Amino acid sequence: MKQFALRGRLAASMVAAALSFAAASNAANATEWRVGVELPLTGSLAQAGTEMYRGIQVAADVYNRRNPQNRITLVAIDDESNPAKAVAAVEKLASQNVVAIAGAANSNCAGPASEAASKAGIVYMTSGGTSDDMVRRGLKNFFRVSNTPGYTKGMTGLFEQLGVKSVSIVYSTKDATSDLAQQLDTALKAKGVTTTLHAFDPSMTDFKPIVNKVKLQDKSEAMAMIGYENDYVGILRAAKVLKPNLKAIAAPWAFASPKMAASFPDLVPNVYGATVLASPADYRSADQREFSDTYKRLFKTDSNYQSQTSFAYAQLLFDAIARAQKSGALEKGGLADTLRQSAGDGTFLGKVSFDPRGDNPGYVAHMGQFTPGGKLAVVWPADYATAKPVYPGVPW
Repeated sequence: MKQFALRGRLAASMVAAALSFAAASNAANATEWRVGVELPLTGSLAQAGTEMYRGIQVAADVYNRRNPQNRITLVAIDDESNPAKAVAAVEKLASQNVVAIAGAANSNCAGPASEAASKAGIVYMTSGGTSDDMVRRGLKNFFRVSNTPGYTKGMTGLFEQLGVKSVSIVYSTKDATSDLAQQLDTALKAKGVTTTLHAFDPSMTDFKPIVNKVKLQDKSEAMAMIGYENDYVGILRAAKVLKPNLKAIAAPWAFASPKMAASFPDLVPNVYGATVLASPADYRSADQREFSDTYKRLFKTDSNYQSQTSFAYAQLLFDAIARAQKSGALEKGGLADTLRQSAGDGTFLGKVSFDPRGDNPGYVAHMGQFTPGGKLAVVWPADYATAKPVYPGVPW
């Protein structure tokens, strides 16, 4: 019996050794593609940039496990939300032989960075360059999955579903936020909704004067906040003090995140924000489960819409790189054409396709709502909803 047990252990050891050798051999023979990542990992948009990077890391992890003969290696550089540093990052990545660059948390950095990538002949893909100016430059190598019209559709659809008749639009004067404010204003007026615009300088920290106008002059049913993390916190703090008679408050990007709920539990209940999945994820598909499980394994927390969106576009990018390599187009600069010839039907964002400008014309932002307990439910559009909206509903 001991002899048989010994033979069994020897056989098991030989199998394990063979598998280890095969794995090592596969790793040694795997094709490596270096993909650059240019995002703000420090600075004013570090929260957004970090989440975007995490989504790309999850996509690389999933891709590498599914495709052991090919390997994505990420090369990340912090742009600190500084346009000049974003350009320098792209130039440095180009010198390190990356096949594509995933980048920028906002249009101010995505614009010059993507132009630098274009000069180097490298595909540049983003979810942060939402300004309309991004797709008016005729750049062959620029691609984005989200855009201002898509966020406009999301917020307009939400307000229409709620039956809102008047909206105060409080917005930063930066390019992307100004574009969205103007488009949202036009779209709501076309629906017969009364709107009032309130612009603020990006350096503003005291929002009481604007919120007081919303309360005493506008007397709107809803308020749209169009800015970034610090802006939302300032606006909501002022609103909680002044308590305008609002029935709903909504924001586009950079609001609906677990970190926002954890950091400001008194400010987020019942507020709406752009999202992709519910949080915690409701596991409606195997892909959602794999993404969520991988994200938790790597980062020990829940994801947000920024990591979910960057995961979706990184998957598209990595798959396109593989197809371009297989067809012989990658080394000939054919990655951009491969991206335009393909469409992703099963992404978290729905169908994604790229027009000649590199835009994704079918993009529509999903809108979620925080519960008092910090969970996030998708409430619009109906096809993706995980709960009905609480309306009227504000944090106070």
